[in-house]
Amino acid sequence: MKENIVLIGMPGVGKSTLGVVLAKELGYQFVDADLLIQEREKRLLKEIIADEGVEGFLKIENDVNATISADKTVIATGGSVIYGKEAMEHLKEIGTVVYLKLDYDTLDSRLGNLKGRGVVLKDGQTLMDLYNERVPLYENYADVIVDEGGLDLESTLKKVLEGLS
Repeated sequence: MKENIVLIGMPGVGKSTLGVVLAKELGYQFVDADLLIQEREKRLLKEIIADEGVEGFLKIENDVNATISADKTVIATGGSVIYGKEAMEHLKEIGTVVYLKLDYDTLDSRLGNLKGRGVVLKDGQTLMDLYNERVPLYENYADVIVDEGGLDLESTLKKVLEGLS
């Protein structure tokens, strides 16, 4: 197993929540890439998207994720990280990429206000459009795919650990 674990997936699948628990379980550090972006930019994600537009935000996200330096760390990424080629190549190099997969209906019921969450949506794009666009990208980059359908946090954690061993 590589030194780090990188969690990818749609917003609302629980990357940050699971990441913290997984880090504790393994005795690893935990890093939330969205917080690194906010720290570097001194703005909230939704402010960056409002100020820079979707493309500008994606460029910043790609830069930040492509320069993460970590050792024995669980890294929770933003849902749009998969649009950054350099970021994903770097993350695959330094870690095992775990895709937390969730069916569309469960995701839809969990998410609520997308804009308030700082979700990267192009004009006129729906959650379904986003889901259909991103799933193949997540699957393409994943070393391990964990389907969370119907699972609680504990069961998801167990599945992730099994996938990593």
